[in-house]
Amino acid sequence: MTPTVLVEQTGGFLPAPWWFVQFFKVLGFTLHAVLMHLWYAGLVWAMVSAVRGSASGREAAGRLMRQMPILVALGINLGIVPLLFLQAAYAKVFYPATIYMAWFWLGIVILLIPAYYGVYIYAIGLRNSTSGSEPERNASSSLPPFRPMPLWRTAAGWIAAVFFIVIGFLFVNGLTLMTRQELFRQEDWQAVWGSHTAAGAALGTGLNLADLRLLPRWLMFFSLAWTTLVVWLVVDTAWRASAPSETYRTWVARSSWKLYLAGMVGFALFGSWYLHTWSAEVRATMLSWPILVLTGLTAVFPGPVWLGLAWSARRGKPPDRGLAALLALGQLLVIALNATSRQVVQNLELRQFFAVSQQPEAVQWSPLIVFLVLFVLGAGVVGWMLWQLWRHRQVET
Repeated sequence: MTPTVLVEQTGGFLPAPWWFVQFFKVLGFTLHAVLMHLWYAGLVWAMVSAVRGSASGREAAGRLMRQMPILVALGINLGIVPLLFLQAAYAKVFYPATIYMAWFWLGIVILLIPAYYGVYIYAIGLRNSTSGSEPERNASSSLPPFRPMPLWRTAAGWIAAVFFIVIGFLFVNGLTLMTRQELFRQEDWQAVWGSHTAAGAALGTGLNLADLRLLPRWLMFFSLAWTTLVVWLVVDTAWRASAPSETYRTWVARSSWKLYLAGMVGFALFGSWYLHTWSAEVRATMLSWPILVLTGLTAVFPGPVWLGLAWSARRGKPPDRGLAALLALGQLLVIALNATSRQVVQNLELRQFFAVSQQPEAVQWSPLIVFLVLFVLGAGVVGWMLWQLWRHRQVET
């Protein structure tokens, strides 16, 4: 058997129209990324800020970590949608890639479970901890008695932060690996698969570490996650139940534009590095009309969000609710543009050996209708749950 059999000669079809697959794959990833960014970059930031941050920084970190169990739960569930369409339309390259790195791919689940528990353990420990709320506790007799957080709970938070970073690295490995032509070319079979097979069977021990696209894409993704984290802190400040202290508001105003600028610079630098790892064909297409418009918007659109934060900092106070909502919509568009561009690049990278869009369509209308109904109902239920949480907040923790 030649490796091209894995791609070119297996059966298969698209269970939904091509536009439907692409739309929901991008939409699902965009919604997933909003929340996933918060634990990908937010956990590390919160754990560092709890130790090295100012009083306001520790308070912000504590607020984020108390929200983190809900953010992780919603983000994981939203991740099902893009993964579903990835497997439906890209199975011929997705499965060989994940078989090649099978043990690491399965390791995602092994890492996710303790990371999820670690988030809960740390968040529960914050109820009576030193993390960012000591002045408030000393001033209010209605709050629980003050005591330091046990070391094992702090360790659980750090473990969760590290595990989620590793999980992100493994996901980027898998998604770059499925577009790596060497994995499916006959002339490269021995070089790529040889040390990871035994008697013709894949050992599942491979990774994509030699791929020049891996590191810049991973770092670019982290930088983008950092910008989402900053916008979340601003939105949380504007929409929290009770008015934050003036000291905290000043800290948000002075810090948010600087933190966002750091993420934006990282996104530009690592994005430029990533662009130079594209093949000549992909680069020519992405920098040619009309796709050049998408590429340009993806690159520059963090700028308006940063300008909004910088304008607020110049005024000496964080964005009000109206501006915070506009910044949130702007950041959502930043993420959506990045997801759309990444989808176009993925299809271009695959085009030379797997024409995804040319697969025969055999539309399964019954499952599609069920999916759409459940998608709408699920989004409504999640929205209602979040609305109830916001309505019934009693005490800011």
